[in-house]
Amino acid sequence: MNIEECMSFINSYTKSGGRITDLSRAKELMMRVGNPQERLKFVHIAGTNGKGSTLEYIANALQFAGYRTGKFTSPFVMHYADRIRINDDEIDEKSLCELAEFVKERIDDKAYSQFEITMAIAMLWFERENCDIVVLETGIGGTLDSTNVIPPPLLSVITSISLDHTAILGETVEEIASHKAGIIKSGSAVVLSDDNPDSIKELVLKTSEDVGAELVPLEPCKPSPDGGLFSPFMYRGIKLTPAMPGIHQKYNAQAAITACIYLRSKGFSVSESAVIRSIETTQVRARVQYIDGEPPVIVDGGHNPAGVSMLSLMLMYLSTRGKKIYTVMGMVDSKDYVGCVKSISELSDRLFAVDGFAPNAVSAETIADIASFRTEAETGTLEECAEKAKQLALENNGVAVICGSLYLASEYLNMD
Repeated sequence: MNIEECMSFINSYTKSGGRITDLSRAKELMMRVGNPQERLKFVHIAGTNGKGSTLEYIANALQFAGYRTGKFTSPFVMHYADRIRINDDEIDEKSLCELAEFVKERIDDKAYSQFEITMAIAMLWFERENCDIVVLETGIGGTLDSTNVIPPPLLSVITSISLDHTAILGETVEEIASHKAGIIKSGSAVVLSDDNPDSIKELVLKTSEDVGAELVPLEPCKPSPDGGLFSPFMYRGIKLTPAMPGIHQKYNAQAAITACIYLRSKGFSVSESAVIRSIETTQVRARVQYIDGEPPVIVDGGHNPAGVSMLSLMLMYLSTRGKKIYTVMGMVDSKDYVGCVKSISELSDRLFAVDGFAPNAVSAETIADIASFRTEAETGTLEECAEKAKQLALENNGVAVICGSLYLASEYLNMD
């Protein structure tokens, strides 16, 4: 199987597959390929926002401590292989093709999802490459997410929970949290991000007690008094400055630090220096990604109200310090695009609306109409609009922002 045949096989499956009510389909798939997940150790991460950053903090700390660390993320940002990594290396083309062929030879015509096929390939590669540990991100939810076929992990981590995928997971944060909490397993442990409301904390505590899992107390992290774009915080008397901007990174880092400390009790020698290095060097593409330059560019794929509110706080910070904001924005119609556009346009000195980056992209004219009540708005291609935003930012001591959809962020990063 060559790479064209490999990707044709993977893309022959839909993103979600047939409707599911339990994990039997994913379990059957993994059984067919030899259940590689049964021979791996995991940190399992669920949540609405912050999963990617928290995963990278934990995985990089383990890597810096000398462990061969698998990383499984969702979705990919630049290209398919970047969601399956060991340390800094993506799955190579030869391995991807070999393992895709291995999977293909062992499955029937059942309506698996592309995510399930990808997970099977990843687990096989992690096992073959003798990973010491795998840091695993759920796709959607938790209880019925195909990653939940793993045995009890060393640790589950639940990040910030807010409204997203409501048609699948529920109309309230509590309903959504019950799905996320489904990754908590008997005999395991869980870390919950501190930026969740009390109702979520109570739900996760009760779930932990019901299944017999330990809720790990958070290691305290306090904001540094001098603040700043990169939201430094104090940890055990040490000032840490995340390489990723935004006040929410304190919470992601807090959960990751606590997770790393807990993993010491499971035999992983993760030093304080490895943790600090991870917090201060880790960056994630398209997650409030700050690209320094003339002008600076912020790329963010946050596509739900909570994600957009984090970007909004950052733009407010920049505005209060005299920075002009020139935004290129596009959304897909499965998200609350009206609310998101309103929030971002209020903080933008000009907004450029784009479409064409996804089959269900909201029309650029619709985005511009919503934004025009709050700022100047116009439409164009991504390339045209990005160039205009950067030129205006350069001329007016500003910042160019590319945001709204991860598909848009990905297209921009691949273009730039």
